[in-house]
Amino acid sequence: MEAVERARSLIGTRFRLQGRSREVGIDCLGLVLAAFGLPANCGRRNYAARGVARSEIEAGLAPWFRRIARTRVVAGDVLLLQAGREVLHLGIASGAGMIHADLRHGVVERPGESPWPLLAVYRRRMRKV
Repeated sequence: MEAVERARSLIGTRFRLQGRSREVGIDCLGLVLAAFGLPANCGRRNYAARGVARSEIEAGLAPWFRRIARTRVVAGDVLLLQAGREVLHLGIASGAGMIHADLRHGVVERPGESPWPLLAVYRRRMRKV
């Protein structure tokens, strides 16, 4: 899948909250935007690391992604995770695990199951021709 390969190409990029490029750094939303070739300015930029509402994330993903059953995850799906009490996190299913922007290590591919509870799964909407 093209999105997984794009995400893998960013492995090693440093973490930066609200970052949208390899040069500056990237966060979990920036990783999703880059992996799916979406414009860097299409996501909200002025958010905090904690306390972002799930409904706000879902509304932001809605133009490009559709929600699917959590049991139907395949490589290239976007994962919405509960990384802490008030912390939501996005990752990309890679087939071998997930690719995500880690605060300490930057963009990494983590093998196996996510250590955080999976809240929802989103799949890229088919593009209109």
